[in-house]
Order: sequence, then C-alpha cells, then structure tokens
Amino acid sequence: MSNKILVIGACGQVGTELVENLQRIHGPSNVIASDIRKPLQEVFSNGPFEQLDVLNKENISAIFIKYKPSIVYHLAALLSATAEAKPKLGWKLNMDGTFNIFDACLEYDVKKIFWPSSIAVFGPTTPPILTPQSTILEPNTVYGITKLAGERYCEYYNARYGLDVRSIRYPGLIGWKSLPGGGTTDYAVDIFHQALKRGSYECFLNKNTTLPMMYMEDAVRATLEITDSPSDKIKIRSSYNISGVSFNPDELAEAIKVHIPKFSITYNPDFRQKIADSWPQSIDDSRARTDWGWQENFNKERLVKTMLDNLTDSSLSRN
Repeated sequence: MSNKILVIGACGQVGTELVENLQRIHGPSNVIASDIRKPLQEVFSNGPFEQLDVLNKENISAIFIKYKPSIVYHLAALLSATAEAKPKLGWKLNMDGTFNIFDACLEYDVKKIFWPSSIAVFGPTTPPILTPQSTILEPNTVYGITKLAGERYCEYYNARYGLDVRSIRYPGLIGWKSLPGGGTTDYAVDIFHQALKRGSYECFLNKNTTLPMMYMEDAVRATLEITDSPSDKIKIRSSYNISGVSFNPDELAEAIKVHIPKFSITYNPDFRQKIADSWPQSIDDSRARTDWGWQENFNKERLVKTMLDNLTDSSLSRN
C-alpha cells in the first residue's frame, strides 16, 4: 500500500501547518499538498503540490490515481463569515466537495480520512457552558449547517461503507504562520498583527463575547493524534469535541497589554456578532480525553506570548 498522504485545502490556516508537520514526520516527498489556489508559502516548495478543485471529479480522480494516497486530510471548506456572504456556494463547496472526496476515498481504497467539523455545529439552543459531546445541534449559519450534515455523513459512511473517517470539532484557531481565512473567530488572529503593527485594534465582536479558542500547534497535534490512533479507540464517528482555552476580546486584549502596555482596543460589532452569539463559551471534551488521550498544551498566557514572539521574529526576518 502507498504511504502517500494527501492534504486537500492545504493553503488554509490549518493546512499550512499540517503540511509542515506531516513533511517533518513522513518526509516531504510523501506529503502531497493540494488546493484550488496556488500556494504562496515556502513550505509547499519542499514537496509535491497539485491544484485540486473538490467540485471537479475528474481532477480528483486524476490526483488519486497519480499518488494513490493511503491517508487523506480533507480541509477544503468555505468558513463561517464567507459562507454567510455566499450561502449557496457555502453549501455546494462544503457538501458536494465532501461527497466527492469521500466517494473517491472509497473508490481508490484510502485507508483513513480526516474531516474537520467545528463548534459551528452548535446553535443558540445548545447549552453554552461546557457544551457536552452529545447535545442539541441546531446551527443557524450555513457553515454550521454544512458541518452538522457533514458529521452525520461521516458516521453514515463509516457505518455503511466502512470508511475510516476521523473528525474533531475545531474551536476558534489561532496561529501566526498564515492569515485568517474568513471565520468568525478571526479577530483572535488579526488582533496580534495589529497590536504589533499599529498598537491598536478595532474588534468586530463585543468585549464580552467569550468563545472557545485553541492555539494552532495544539489543533494540528490533535489532528495528527486522532488520525494516528488505533481504529478501536475512535468510538465517535461523527466528530469529537476538543477544547483549548476560552476567553473574550477584552481578556485577550488585557493579556496582550502585559507585553505591549500601550496597546488599545475598540469595539464595532458587525454581522459576525450574531454568529458568535450562537456558539458555546466553553466545551466539554472529556470523551476525546478518555478515548484517544487528548490534552491541550497552551493556556491563554502561553498562547499570547508565543504569538507575539513568533510574529515579532517573523517581521524582523523579513526586514
């Protein structure tokens, strides 16, 4: 069996760092990065890259035949804020794209596939504090609706066809190696760039909007750990809750001020406020901890220091 790994949606926030980690573990030649757009990041120059449109079945088949991947990470999706602006495209890309990739995995005998879900599957009727693994799922955004449907199809493809699908519900993700990609939690990435560049930030959420967040290193590690876990440890075939740290914009700003005392923040909530208000404030991820040993490494203070240190170093290296 081939030991090739295919990452779809590799130019996104998660994909960029996932490819880098997979290259280090498995060797650059064994990791095929793919995306509908051409990459700007240097990481993709280390190994093969293919342009892949998840809505183009011929394009998908050609790449699966060429590389015969044994593991696929299907990350391509239209995120929450972008999908609200383009709801029909959000449904088409997120659902038809997922069907096309799942079907290709069956046809070309892929060993395992990782598909990410999101806290967007929850909605305003979901218990917001320590949201349980099994709870009310009534999302009111296009992105959340597609992720909920996708979760049900993950379980369905596993039960009916034996496809070894693994999934986690990502909280808001914070990393320094790529720019935000159109999500409701993007403020928690952009705020660091603006703090260093301008010393101020205008936030599109209100100061008390508490949301579950996670540093990208933890998110990538969780992705690798669930994919690498023995199949019998993966008890949930829809998607696992995972948790990192919860905070609101005001608390994040105060943590940044520890390092940049003159930093200031103002608030001008926009349409993303309504999306954020429908999401949980904290997550119960005890099933992931019990089943496959999930444990976060970054609290808020470590996250803030790591972001500022790396963005400062990155800026200095470009100048």
